[in-house]
Amino acid sequence: MKLMPCPVNGPRAIAEFIYWGEVRVSPDQNTCTDDEWADYVFNRNGAPGIKREWWCHTPSNTWFIAERDTAADRVLRTWLPGAEP
Repeated sequence: MKLMPCPVNGPRAIAEFIYWGEVRVSPDQNTCTDDEWADYVFNRNGAPGIKREWWCHTPSNTWFIAERDTAADRVLRTWLPGAEP
């Protein structure tokens, strides 16, 4: 069974989580160009490597950030938003 370490509830079965996408900084909507905004909305970095992603532990509704190595398919660390390691 694959486990995900929830920063609040500890290691749990991956079936208890939902993935919500890569953590990205959005451009300022008032000053960016249409091309910059379209790039933010439609383009993602799909290359394998280390990614920071939004995850949610659905039974407790705990949202957190996971740093994962997508090439090796392993979780490096997890933390709550605002508690950056």
